[in-house]
Amino acid sequence: MAMMSRTRDLLMEGFEGLVRDGSFNWGLPRPPGASPADDADDPASSSSSSFSSGKQATVPGLSPKANVIVSSCSRILGVSTDDLQNDFDMQASDSIKQPRNYARNLLEYCCFRALAQASQVVGYLADKSFHRLTFDMMLAWEVPSSSSQLTVKVEVDSTVSLEAFSRIAPAIPTIADVVTFSNLFDVLSSSSGGRLTFPVYDKYLTGLDRAMNKMKGQSESSLLSAQRSQRGERIVEVDGTLTTQPVLEHVGISTWPGRLTLTDHALYFEALRVVTYDKPKAYELAEDVKQSVKPELTGPWGSRLFDKAVMYKSTTLTEPVIIEFPELSGHSRRDYWLAIISEILYVHRFIRKFGINGVDKEEILLKAILNIMRLQAIEELAIPVSSRFESLLMFNLCDKLPGGDVILETLAGTISSRSSARVNRPGTSSGRHSMSRFAVLSNLGVVSRNNNDERLFVGEIVVGEMSALQKVVTESMNNYKKVELAQATVDGVKVDGLDTNLAVMKELLSPISELWRFLVLLASWDEPIKSMVFCLLSSYIIIRGWLVYFLVLVLLFSATFMFLTRLTSQGKPMIEVKVTSPPPMNTMEQLLAVQNAISKVEELVQDANIVLLKTRALLLAFPSQATDRAILSLVAMALSLAFVPTRLLVLMMFLEVFTNHSPPRRASTERWTRRLREWWFSIPAAPVVVEKDKEDKKTK
Repeated sequence: MAMMSRTRDLLMEGFEGLVRDGSFNWGLPRPPGASPADDADDPASSSSSSFSSGKQATVPGLSPKANVIVSSCSRILGVSTDDLQNDFDMQASDSIKQPRNYARNLLEYCCFRALAQASQVVGYLADKSFHRLTFDMMLAWEVPSSSSQLTVKVEVDSTVSLEAFSRIAPAIPTIADVVTFSNLFDVLSSSSGGRLTFPVYDKYLTGLDRAMNKMKGQSESSLLSAQRSQRGERIVEVDGTLTTQPVLEHVGISTWPGRLTLTDHALYFEALRVVTYDKPKAYELAEDVKQSVKPELTGPWGSRLFDKAVMYKSTTLTEPVIIEFPELSGHSRRDYWLAIISEILYVHRFIRKFGINGVDKEEILLKAILNIMRLQAIEELAIPVSSRFESLLMFNLCDKLPGGDVILETLAGTISSRSSARVNRPGTSSGRHSMSRFAVLSNLGVVSRNNNDERLFVGEIVVGEMSALQKVVTESMNNYKKVELAQATVDGVKVDGLDTNLAVMKELLSPISELWRFLVLLASWDEPIKSMVFCLLSSYIIIRGWLVYFLVLVLLFSATFMFLTRLTSQGKPMIEVKVTSPPPMNTMEQLLAVQNAISKVEELVQDANIVLLKTRALLLAFPSQATDRAILSLVAMALSLAFVPTRLLVLMMFLEVFTNHSPPRRASTERWTRRLREWWFSIPAAPVVVEKDKEDKKTK
């Protein structure tokens, strides 16, 4: 326990170091009189100074922009450019050092190592030179070699593509996550044509720094100090402190305004009295109490009118709790809270499922917290993301993505392998410096290459290729895009109006209707020759035991038809279903049509209930002649199934059904049908008594 307490303290110190104010010059000397603002204005100011007083060293084959970044990395790491390149040549395999990718892989190696060290400096997110440096790294990634300068568009000089962002940004876990970086980039670049500009990137990092400062201030305040002290909980978000944005808690028929607080373990609500708050009520998110959160409708006197609330249920509560977030229009405030509550709930489910504990548990919790911090930073940019809250939160996204479970399994495997590596390397699992690195999710400084693996790792990042986690995320996102395209077609074919939808359904079912009509024609024996041929052929298939092979043949024929259709329709649009629109109906006619449809459904339900009640009377052996015949029929069916071969039973059933209306049997069929109807009408229905619910009486 003492060791775990010490570990938590070290982790907290490391994380809080992220949000402490401080200077950060990255080892880059500024000209006399220069300021950090000057650095932000000059794209190369943070990476143009020399490591020594001598001439700046260059790497042959690199573009000028890439050479500037490599020189900056060498100054941050405190080594010369030549030594940095020699380290790469010694560590990297031949496949990574291939000439066509050498420049970019060398640049990635230098950037990853420099960022691993730079992100451990106190207050780096608040430093404008760090913003400029990381953005310049992305720009250099676009044009790593001197030969690529001529083939890249001019816009690359000032904006960044998704590919460059995906390689550099996740190397700093506070800025981007491997799972959500694509959606984050889409939001940041939505106003600039799909490419990221520096002003937006700079504002995003500034907002992220403010969000972390806000979280640090809330966690150090006296809010919920008694409840939080036992588990060392960090406050993630607070709402309801402004009278213009109240939070309402509904429990049963009572409603109270108050303050809502989300920590990394639970949800707390403090009801507001006259000038003070009541003792906070805790709604657990970390422990397994079968809890769930989902959107809910609220309204006066129990009516369901406003879609602005979240419902929390668990086995520890006798009835669900509804928390409402009133706002004048829309429900984005509720959606935001639903997303961040779900993120904390999902991360604890992940922790329990894979048995993660100790330092790894703290790291995973920090991942979820950082996801929420990024979402708060995005909101400061005034970019509309109301429909994308879940897409920016890793554990929410994995719950929605196809193959999201595979992403989480891969993440758990990565954590497990890293834990094993720490155990096998003495000294890496203890000590203040190591713990702080894990806490801030920046343990990228260890360069390694397995004996049986040609990949070059810088912590969790693989130089020159994607890691296992990045690969499964990319595959899942590609599948999700296909699902989105398919869903778009679904939304596009929806039509309004009951009559129009019935017309569409009739047209879609027309092949089945035609097949059914053909079978009914054969069974009616209106064309005796066709019916006789079908009867003899079907009987032969059944008696020879070829029914299964016939079904196999039908499936193979369907597959062949689909395959040939696919080959012949390559690049062609799908054939549209043409439907004749029914005559338009006014509102009254539509209401009458709906009423008629409801009446027909009610009749069908009544008939089904009568069948069930009569069956109940038969099973309970209600005294009647019908019951005696039912008993004899069941005994006869049981003996037939026991002693008659299945093949003969199927043949007999087929002949009985198909030859009912044949000329020789038509008269007897009508007679037996009449007797069966009379037998059915003679069965009494079991009695039914409808009672009103006692709780409804009390309520009324």
